[in-house]
Amino acid sequence: MSISTPNAISTPNTSPTITTDALIIGFGKGGKTLAAKLSAAGRKVVVAEASADMYGGTCINIGCLPSKSLILSAEQARRDGANSTPETREAAFEAAIKEKRRVTSMLRDKNYHKLADQDNITVITGRAHFTGPHSVEIATAEGPVAVTASKIFINTGATPRIPDIPGIHTTPGVYTSTGLMDLDDMPQRLVIIGSGFIGLEFASMFADFGTAVTVLQHNAEFLPREDADVAAAIRAQLEAQGVKFLFNADTKAIAPAADGGVRLSVAVKGMTRGASQACDSTPAGTGNAHTDITGATDTTTTTSPTSNPTDHATMSHVQTKPSDDGEPRFAEPAEARFCLTTDAVLVATGRTPNVEGLHLEAAGVELTERGAVKVDELLRTTAADIWALGDVNGGPQHTYISLSDYRVVWSQLNGSDRPYTVKDRKHVPSSTFLATPYSRVGLNEREAKAAGLDYVVKRLPVAAVPKAQVMRRPDGLMKAIVERNTGRILGAMLLSVESHEVINIVKLAMDLDAPASTLRDMVFTHPTIAEALNDLFA
Repeated sequence: MSISTPNAISTPNTSPTITTDALIIGFGKGGKTLAAKLSAAGRKVVVAEASADMYGGTCINIGCLPSKSLILSAEQARRDGANSTPETREAAFEAAIKEKRRVTSMLRDKNYHKLADQDNITVITGRAHFTGPHSVEIATAEGPVAVTASKIFINTGATPRIPDIPGIHTTPGVYTSTGLMDLDDMPQRLVIIGSGFIGLEFASMFADFGTAVTVLQHNAEFLPREDADVAAAIRAQLEAQGVKFLFNADTKAIAPAADGGVRLSVAVKGMTRGASQACDSTPAGTGNAHTDITGATDTTTTTSPTSNPTDHATMSHVQTKPSDDGEPRFAEPAEARFCLTTDAVLVATGRTPNVEGLHLEAAGVELTERGAVKVDELLRTTAADIWALGDVNGGPQHTYISLSDYRVVWSQLNGSDRPYTVKDRKHVPSSTFLATPYSRVGLNEREAKAAGLDYVVKRLPVAAVPKAQVMRRPDGLMKAIVERNTGRILGAMLLSVESHEVINIVKLAMDLDAPASTLRDMVFTHPTIAEALNDLFA
């Protein structure tokens, strides 16, 4: 049953109040799995989802699955040479967006009916907020619906974090990942604010489509949490795709450009010379960002203008930061100003728990200092019989963590003698889908050293893996950290084709406390990428 959804059964205006066993706010992975399980156990469940476009949650609609659909289409365009001309690029991008929309629409419909077609589940489309410890009001298109529930589960996910930059909310052509994945026309130039893994996935994808991509990073170190050799290999791969990086870059303002694009005023620390005009007083189009502007001192020279639409973000001019007397200041900290003109901007500066408008205080639910719903190891909030699952509780922002959160909650509801807890969760892996995927689990060398562990480093170039050569994908490296005296696998970093599959084998070995020799001696099929673990752990 559903309320205020397309082709749905609406609640009569004479009965706007529902009493139920369980209310789940949000249709994400953890919540929808829990709803189906509770329904199968005979419980009455209400699922409240703010938007009909989000049935099924972030992953299938605006996250992992649509982005991977586009990434695969972009890789195909690169392999086929469809990214080589404006006409073929546009055609490839149009086909990719069409396929992405088909996939997400199909999955959204399946997810909706999987719950709404069950007699014990009522799906209500509308924005929910607490009115008391066990009461919620849901604002639907047909008016408010009051819900009283014995148990409530918050599963509202996360939303993009938008930095406080003048013009960022009002300038056309500025997108979060959600909007950028639903464009009808491919941007010829793209500036990405933020060089975390979400931003890098989009940089790699759009570069494969043929877009000229420039990434702005606010500090001087690329992927500062990763080992230096791994980060260097990832950066080299992206630069080989044509992605340009501007380090120590702080975006000061965003505004519409004269040519209909987007204009960014960017301050770059560490540069010591340049023109002295103000950014907003100089016409766009007097140079381009192919020049070496990576943050080194005295590298502010721009190249001449070009009419090629595939050039990177156009650089108007440079300005040094003046001293108090108005003269250019060359002593550190120097700061050069650039005007970058581009067709589109992606804001990829992280995601924050989605709690706005929930009125959690009405239920006695507290937040952490970082704005997440505060939970214990059983995902219980500070209010009785209210839990929080998924990104909203501040844990790792992965769909599979939301599924694991469901297991934590269900173990408390199904009469288990010992509930499964967050602390029981071991060795969470991650994968970033670049042109060469990067996957890791456990500690890297930087972290093992900081922890004072006695370890050895295992390395293997992907070029030494026969299957990688057969696939014509020899780029990358594999690296593992092994405790010296015990042989315990501390972690692994795989920058390799199919790393997103292979990393799960390493995780399983770590979960089972299997020593590195287990993977060294394991019999794998041939030729596979997985068999590289024999040599990596040798």
